[in-house]
Amino acid sequence: MEGSGPAAETPITTHQMFLETVENNGDHLALGFKKNGQWMTLTYRQYYEQCRAAAKSFLKLGLERFHGVGILGFNAPEWFIADIGCIFAGGLAAGIYTTNSPEACQYVAENCEANVLVVEDKKQLDKILQVKDQLPHLKAIVQYKGELHQKAPFLYTWDEFMKLGEDVPNEQLNAVINSLRANECCTLIYTSGTTGNPKGVMLSHDNITWTTLTAGTMAGLNYTEEVLVSYLPLSHAAAQMNDMWLCMRYAGTTYFAEPDALKGSLGTTLREVRPTSFLGVPRVWEKMQERMKAAGVKASPMKRRISDWAKSIGLQYNYSAMNGENAVPWGFTLANSLVFKKVRAVLGLDRCKLCLTGAAPITKETLEYFMSLNLPLMELYGMSESSGPHTVSVPTAFRLTGCGKVMPGCKTKLENPDKDGNGEICYWGRHVFMGYLNMPDKTTEALDEEGWLHSGDLGRHDQHDFLYITGRIKELIITAGGENIPPVPIEDALKAEVPIISNTMLIGDKLKFLSMLLTLKCVVDDNEIIANKEPAVYQAIQEAFERVNAKATSRAQNVQKWVILERDFSVSGGELGPTMKLRRPIVVKMYQEKINEMYAGGDKP
Repeated sequence: MEGSGPAAETPITTHQMFLETVENNGDHLALGFKKNGQWMTLTYRQYYEQCRAAAKSFLKLGLERFHGVGILGFNAPEWFIADIGCIFAGGLAAGIYTTNSPEACQYVAENCEANVLVVEDKKQLDKILQVKDQLPHLKAIVQYKGELHQKAPFLYTWDEFMKLGEDVPNEQLNAVINSLRANECCTLIYTSGTTGNPKGVMLSHDNITWTTLTAGTMAGLNYTEEVLVSYLPLSHAAAQMNDMWLCMRYAGTTYFAEPDALKGSLGTTLREVRPTSFLGVPRVWEKMQERMKAAGVKASPMKRRISDWAKSIGLQYNYSAMNGENAVPWGFTLANSLVFKKVRAVLGLDRCKLCLTGAAPITKETLEYFMSLNLPLMELYGMSESSGPHTVSVPTAFRLTGCGKVMPGCKTKLENPDKDGNGEICYWGRHVFMGYLNMPDKTTEALDEEGWLHSGDLGRHDQHDFLYITGRIKELIITAGGENIPPVPIEDALKAEVPIISNTMLIGDKLKFLSMLLTLKCVVDDNEIIANKEPAVYQAIQEAFERVNAKATSRAQNVQKWVILERDFSVSGGELGPTMKLRRPIVVKMYQEKINEMYAGGDKP
């Protein structure tokens, strides 16, 4: 805490924050969810009472102070209620990625000494039952969707669980709630480690309550006016902070998407809900862009001409707005009514004041595409260890490819900067986590004595204090010749040249030259293209590489060889983490043979 300014806010617990919203806006809609195709809702008062009921049931099941409740399933009111009920009852809420293997679930449950696990359905339950014998602290499992396929004394449906604590007196629960302190841990966010076991990021009540207030103030959120859609994994810091806590702090309404959101139903949900802010990871924005471009190809020449004209005006207008010139180009009003408003309505973003992107790098091409449609994307940057955000872009202060400015009351330091001002980004502030659960060595690696969090990211500031991320220290490729090469700019340059390419990964660490793994955005049979080395495709890609290489800063940054893989990268395949982040070390292991083939015959393609 500091003596004055934003960092001097009085610390409060998550319960105090929730109660304040209930007292001020108890009848306001808190949660919306679909039941048999119809939207159902809960007010803040109903939501709060359900969290209290869940807390009583956790106490009844024997949840011990600072023991975990693991939650494994797609976003739903039960997810929020289990999470918050666990915190009210003095436990540690721990989201578990639904894509985790049984072994990975076991690791998290054991690491937080979970007394109770809350699972969505039979599929997730079966994973837990496989490892149940290796979980000595586990007392009960609750399933929140569907019927139980088997009876066991430790298994409960959601309804059975919610009734369990009916005879727990209010005084008993209130005593636990009153013992909670703002500087104690209440939530665990397990970082999806690209290498080694995940680490449990300990967030305190103050981390959550202070960060939501600060980020919300910076983003200009309005009490009782915000509406959002919850669909990104809640076990991830960004979605949990945004969907559950930020919304609660501002008495907004969270609508839950359907479990197949990312397979296609998200568009329908957005059109029905019409959110006031929308957080997408880059892959979500890229998919929207692909769908709109595909629709554009089918449009009549006249419509295409109008669309291209409008987009050039949209780009011009948003660039001038970004630079603070506020010059409205001639024809903007017409472009707005002919194209922009229609696009917004089709996307369900007609009420959306904030289109946010974060959690992974996004290409300049995608940013400019949405800018040209008068939907500028606001990039956020941070990590689980900073309770989600550290820098935030807002419509009145953003830069293309930048990640915005540091939140009020927080500080950024660039350590060991090079000649261009790129250094390791370090954070300081009340959003910085408490440490990793039961991993003191890892905690000292991340947090220094003065409380600075070392991110492992490389970045620089421009003259207006906007932060730009230039890479990760760990993903820098150091070639056999000793050249340090950040992979993302080269990967993005190729994607911008060849729209058919879906994923790219640069290879070259400790090797004599650079090469690249590619995947295609094909609905057609990829294997045919690869088996026949389809000349048109292969030639287009080779020519694109020649253009990218021609622009390279040095010969060492030229990509000499490339290979198209049989299938695209995916979360289920293991190449992408739960938030679609490329898991580089894992991809290298998976495709080691292909890589070896490229390096077998020297550097001539």
